[in-house]
Amino acid sequence: MLPLKEREEIIRLIKCQVVPAIGCTEPMAVALCVAKACEILGRTPDRIDVRLSGNILKNAMGVGIPGTKMIGLPIAIALGALIGRSEYGLEVLKDCTDEAVSRAKAFMEGDRIHITLEKEDPDKLYIAVCCSAEGHEAEAIIKHSHTNFVRCRRDSEILLDKQETTVEESEEDNLRLTLKMVYDFATQTNIEELRFILEAKRLNEAAAADGLRENFGHQLGKTMCSPLGKGIMGDSIFSKILSKTSCACDARMAGAMIPVMSNSGSGNQGICTTMPVVVFAEENHNTEEELIRALILSNLTAIYIKQNLGTLSALCGCVVASTGSSVGITYLMGGNYEQVTYAVKNMIANLTGMICDGAKPSCSLKLTTGVSTAVMSAMMAIQHKHVSSMEGIIDDDVDQSIRNLTAIGSRGMDETDRYVLDIMVGKKSEC
Repeated sequence: MLPLKEREEIIRLIKCQVVPAIGCTEPMAVALCVAKACEILGRTPDRIDVRLSGNILKNAMGVGIPGTKMIGLPIAIALGALIGRSEYGLEVLKDCTDEAVSRAKAFMEGDRIHITLEKEDPDKLYIAVCCSAEGHEAEAIIKHSHTNFVRCRRDSEILLDKQETTVEESEEDNLRLTLKMVYDFATQTNIEELRFILEAKRLNEAAAADGLRENFGHQLGKTMCSPLGKGIMGDSIFSKILSKTSCACDARMAGAMIPVMSNSGSGNQGICTTMPVVVFAEENHNTEEELIRALILSNLTAIYIKQNLGTLSALCGCVVASTGSSVGITYLMGGNYEQVTYAVKNMIANLTGMICDGAKPSCSLKLTTGVSTAVMSAMMAIQHKHVSSMEGIIDDDVDQSIRNLTAIGSRGMDETDRYVLDIMVGKKSEC
């Protein structure tokens, strides 16, 4: 068993990275930053200037904002200014009502909101908000992670300035995971210390049920549950994993006013690390303890990969999250550590290179692709079948294989990321 101090650090890390969020985390982080700036200003602003990194802009342009039936940043910014509360974190807009949406629409019409691309700061997660009214202004800046404020200012008074040292950096410096650490923690820690992860099951199952009830997004989950879907795919464990995962994503991306449990700053990653494991455990009649350990294994694997990849990148988050769920499913199949490493290698060999072209309703298609690969990778792994180091970017060392994946996603795909953003912004300007 891992030493007590290490276990406590890992639990803190999970609780920091696995948190509830309403709506897509990028526009919610922008709304959070706006809410903070308005609270500092102490009044409703006459003007809001927002500067965003390319990755934040990319992920916030085409996604539904909860409770509004609208997409994009302006409505999220307006609501953040009018009813947002920074103490809620990524649930900043949970007090949204129809009356608040009407007020926000009127606020948007007044040419008060100005959004620009941040070109000076190289961080991929950067949000700077400056609110002004009656000769006063307030500034708030989020950097590195979605809720990490690094600077707050009221006029010339600096209230917070920690741009050089961040919570996220200190966590990663103090605790560098390996896949073996992840596996040992998930399988050996006292089960009572891990029971908190069941809240992820509760929230994300509720989101999936909401996605099945309503007509959200592209309705991919509902389509797979329909007579057409069952006629083609059957009513297997595999089809249930895909449909329930997609239902939750459909609801979230369309702006359902329901929280999901996120992972590493992404609600879709939280759905993807949770729902495949939950459905498989139910269909396979695993015990509650086995489910808890599999959920920890899935979520912590995704957190570990993100430590190397970074919060935002050109690589679709479903690649990371689906690798976690494949590991969790392999464990539920009775797999040991060696078979878990096989699942990871199979995933990396297959999904590397899937681009992120922003958060949007069609993310459910990508999640389904990732989750289907996760199940196939687990099926191969449990039979001791895996991609070898003679093939592509796979290394005999599973941790090196992960580093190969994250190097491609964080550095190798930078130019791809710029092209994707150029295409997306170009489309918006043509509309």
